[in-house]
Amino acid sequence: MYQTLIKYIDLVQEQLWQTDLGTFSPVKRRFIEFIRLVYVVIRELSVGQLTLRAMSLVYTTLISMVPLLAVSFSVLKAFKVQDKVEPFLLEFLAPLGAKGEEIGANIIGFIDNMNVGVLGAVGLGVLFYTVISLIQKIEQTFNYIWNIGDARSFLRRAADYLSVVMIGPVLVVSGLAITASMASSTFVQYIIGIDPFGALFYYAGLTIPYLMIIAAFTFMYLFIPNTSVKLGPALTGATVSGILWKTAGMLFASFTAGSTQYDAIYSSFAILIMFMIWLYLSWLIFLLGAQIAFYRQHPEYVRRSSEQIQISSRQNEKLTLTVMYLISKHYVLASHAWTLGGLSSKLRVPSYVLSQILNTLIEKGLIVETTSVPSTYLPANDLDAIQLKELIAVTRNAGSDDMVIGGGTQPETDVDVLLQQLDQAYEDALGNSTVRDWIKNEKNFS
Repeated sequence: MYQTLIKYIDLVQEQLWQTDLGTFSPVKRRFIEFIRLVYVVIRELSVGQLTLRAMSLVYTTLISMVPLLAVSFSVLKAFKVQDKVEPFLLEFLAPLGAKGEEIGANIIGFIDNMNVGVLGAVGLGVLFYTVISLIQKIEQTFNYIWNIGDARSFLRRAADYLSVVMIGPVLVVSGLAITASMASSTFVQYIIGIDPFGALFYYAGLTIPYLMIIAAFTFMYLFIPNTSVKLGPALTGATVSGILWKTAGMLFASFTAGSTQYDAIYSSFAILIMFMIWLYLSWLIFLLGAQIAFYRQHPEYVRRSSEQIQISSRQNEKLTLTVMYLISKHYVLASHAWTLGGLSSKLRVPSYVLSQILNTLIEKGLIVETTSVPSTYLPANDLDAIQLKELIAVTRNAGSDDMVIGGGTQPETDVDVLLQQLDQAYEDALGNSTVRDWIKNEKNFS
């Protein structure tokens, strides 16, 4: 029975991953792509990296929550709308039921008792450092999900993070205030009194919390990763995670309502345990949405195996030439310079594979990387000065030649002769053709 089940699963996987999607109708192709996406997301959860990072963020959140809310509270206090913090907090803690109200009241009490004047310069610096460290931890997790090695610089990180922490709450509260004032206007009340519109207004009220969560998640998926994230993938991930978060909240509320036995076992620690569990679930759902957004923007990562791709020498040569061709062509046409993400999407090749190729071209002095955000790539020299045989030599000789093979033996000599013949054949075939000659060929622009 077990062997039959394993055989059936292997058969389904073969059909799922080895089928040519080009032979199917658009509807069936979209369905198979959806099943593949579900497969790789479940695989990410089973590997454990998302769960481990969610656990790490729970610890960081426990340390940083009060300072984060204190900074937001101080900003809102300047606009005399500080009382709006508590409803947001209680909304997040609502799945904990009565325990959530108790935790919320304690946190608000901590914030009220925090006197910035008493903290002094050092204490205030520690306060802001704690807030920045939380968002930095989130960024590191997102950079892992998006396969990004470089984080923001310290100055840019501090400016971006503090602007969100200090301006974000004001914008959110202002938007809610405008919505509330519009809903209470005489005209809107008159429209609600008309039968069909009243029902629509009621159902809109049920939908708005979901839309607000989706909008907040979309903004964070766009802002936090240190790369350019498209709106469509971010919105897709936010929609899934937003609906999951609201649904998980309702289920967790039902769970906490029937968990009175935990109070008897853990006593006063039951509140903290429930709070930590809900924090963990919230972070896991949030990171799951980020993972979905990444796979939607980079479908080349949706593969059967999670292991890194090992490309052949032939594929490496083709990719290197293609990357150099695209960078040079955009330079000649004065088009937007290529980024790593743009090349990855164009060629449907994982960014870590292209990153190695780009680094090789940079080391050999064929292209340069700009300091813009995100980084773009341009030819390092005039295209008339880069010969094709030089470019071919780079693709063939990438890597290190530190290891000495052989010791002057006869087989080594015979191999060297063959390699010299191949090098001469390349030079004879390419002559003095340059990269500019190559990209000016009309058939290359079709």
